[in-house]
Amino acid sequence: MEWQAPAIVLAARPHSEGDALVTVLTESHGRHHGLARGGSSRAQAPTWQPGNLVQARWVARLPDQLGSMTAELVHPGAALAMDDALSLAMLSSACAVAEGALPEREPHPKVFAGLVQSIAGLARGPDSLTDLVRWEVVLLAELGYGLDLSACAVSGATAGLAWVSPKTGRAVSDEAAGEWRPRLLRLPGFLVGGNTASAEDWRDGLTLTGHFLERDAFGHQHRPLPPARHMLYDRVSALATSP
Repeated sequence: MEWQAPAIVLAARPHSEGDALVTVLTESHGRHHGLARGGSSRAQAPTWQPGNLVQARWVARLPDQLGSMTAELVHPGAALAMDDALSLAMLSSACAVAEGALPEREPHPKVFAGLVQSIAGLARGPDSLTDLVRWEVVLLAELGYGLDLSACAVSGATAGLAWVSPKTGRAVSDEAAGEWRPRLLRLPGFLVGGNTASAEDWRDGLTLTGHFLERDAFGHQHRPLPPARHMLYDRVSALATSP
């Protein structure tokens, strides 16, 4: 068994002497594990940093085996993000969420394409948070936990959508929210067609997607959200409250 494909490195953990257990995400093969011989060595470790785009090759005798993984670096996403704390936090969070939420060897082309776009957009600085939150919305939808942001769950209106029910994931207009407003999650405008976003919007977006990631994507596996995702939220929350 063998395949070759563009891939995003999601994780690499040391294994035995100098090797690494690596996890990558590809368009056609989904989240895939492999053993990288020498993957923890000084020569290869930079290739296997989470967030890097690589050309990966997986080989195994049988399809259900761990198999061996090799890769050639295509885009050093990790190195490019290293000098900016927010970019590194976004990259670490996205890789950790993808590794923890996606089923093994199940293709999700939209998730792969969105993550590639998010990594490529990190050079835009904080504005790339918009892409990251939208990517988390896509990931939820691909896993069967999609949010319905098309119309108000109460009135059916398509304008003035400002909230989301934490139970159903359906949008609610500000007018229809009424006394339920304190119990609802804020819906940032960039998720319903808006073109601009503030730090408060990014924080609200991460709160929204984080609720459903924690309850559904990770909760159904009886696992918590990755620490990297919490760290990203804390950093963005601090950005939103800074003068």
